[in-house]
Amino acid sequence: MSNRDETSRPSAASADSSTTPWDPRPETQITLRSPAELADSLPYLMGFHPTDSIVMVALHGDRGRFGGRLRLGIPGSRAEWPEVCDQLAETLVAGSAKRGARPDGIVLFLCRDPGEGETALEVMERLQPLAQCLRVACGSLDVPVFEALCISGGRFWSYCCPDERCCPPEGVPLALPGTSVMAAAAAYAGIQVRGTLREMEARYAPLTGDRAEAQLRALDGAAADLVPRILSGTDCETVRQETLDLVRLLLDRFQEAEPGTQRAAADARDDALIGADEAATIIIGLQDRAARDRAAEWMEGPQAPAALRLWRALARRCVPPYQEHATAPFALAGWVAWSLGDHPEARVALGGALDIDPGYLFAQLLHRACNEGLDPELLRRCLRRERAGRALAAAVEAEADAAGSDRARAGRSGGAGERTGASPAAEKTMTEKSAEGTTAEGKTVAGRTAAEKTLPTRRRRPAATDGPVGPATANGPVGKARPRRRTGQRGARSRQ
Repeated sequence: MSNRDETSRPSAASADSSTTPWDPRPETQITLRSPAELADSLPYLMGFHPTDSIVMVALHGDRGRFGGRLRLGIPGSRAEWPEVCDQLAETLVAGSAKRGARPDGIVLFLCRDPGEGETALEVMERLQPLAQCLRVACGSLDVPVFEALCISGGRFWSYCCPDERCCPPEGVPLALPGTSVMAAAAAYAGIQVRGTLREMEARYAPLTGDRAEAQLRALDGAAADLVPRILSGTDCETVRQETLDLVRLLLDRFQEAEPGTQRAAADARDDALIGADEAATIIIGLQDRAARDRAAEWMEGPQAPAALRLWRALARRCVPPYQEHATAPFALAGWVAWSLGDHPEARVALGGALDIDPGYLFAQLLHRACNEGLDPELLRRCLRRERAGRALAAAVEAEADAAGSDRARAGRSGGAGERTGASPAAEKTMTEKSAEGTTAEGKTVAGRTAAEKTLPTRRRRPAATDGPVGPATANGPVGKARPRRRTGQRGARSRQ
């Protein structure tokens, strides 16, 4: 994952970077006095042990305060090194300047474990041209590299220090974990090292063996069923709701199952909580961007840790040839991790999404925001507003449906009244109310009232018997039928 595509040029824009200084406590200052202490500080600066990585750390001020950090997988082709080095130097310097100040210097780390049949010393020698290329790129921007270290096979070498007394040719063993000043400060600040980058990436690796074959069959079936429904547009909202309902069901299931402490065992337990058909339905459903965006709303509260575990498990279910479908679970995992304040995991997950699809905009925006040290609360507020807006729209729609049902019941009740012989006065009153509700003036475009069109046709009573049609009071009748009688006659003629 960290190397991107070995056959293509890596992009520094997608590098894991951060311009936020590492400062465990505002009142705490840690002084690193040797290359050995500097090498030991790297996993605490990053939150994990980088593997196959270029790591650059900006330094500020006379005392060399740590600033922005940047990590990128070491390109596989040496021909790419000059251009990649220029991009990395420009990215770190420009990012630091954007956040407040240009760096006064840079510390460089090259991390790679020996391959089969290779020694750590050979790794150091092979990467020396890369270190020199990075030093030249930084120097061209007037930012010197104060130290460049190679870490391999449990030892480190300095490309800058010529003193063999502190940096012998055979390298210097790294300090035992937890025994350095930096380790003590990190423990005091509550910072934990999450293992190696390779171990973190392994939590998202696709399943293998019999479970992978069963998942592949389920994905084939879900794709044949759901993709035509999504593409048709007519059934897309139904598929979206089915996907989100299933996600909600699995989140409840994950919340009830306590996460394990050992990574491998915890991931295996999470895998057992999901059926192959359930995973396939969600994976295909999340290819709809609207469904993915709504799934991103599970990013805080007690459901957030369960959501992170679920997205990891679904990424593992994207077995070949469905690896490209893992972009959505990867990006959602990265978003939830960032929202929870777990920046190392967020960068690993978002970097994995960009490995699969470098043009995946959702992951691009999140990755950039995380690297630039933005506050995820800004995005959380947007998602809360979206959720509240949908809830309000649903409530309005439900109220409108209820009102429509009431009108329908009232209409059925009125029809029964006519069949049982409603009085002419009652018919006339209902007609007048209907006319008043039609327009403000009670007139149509043709100049006739709505009552003229809806007044029931009845035989007119003799004029001598014409009397009040309004309600009576204790003092006698009120209101007389003056214009309404003539209006009723015109309405009758209009219907003939």
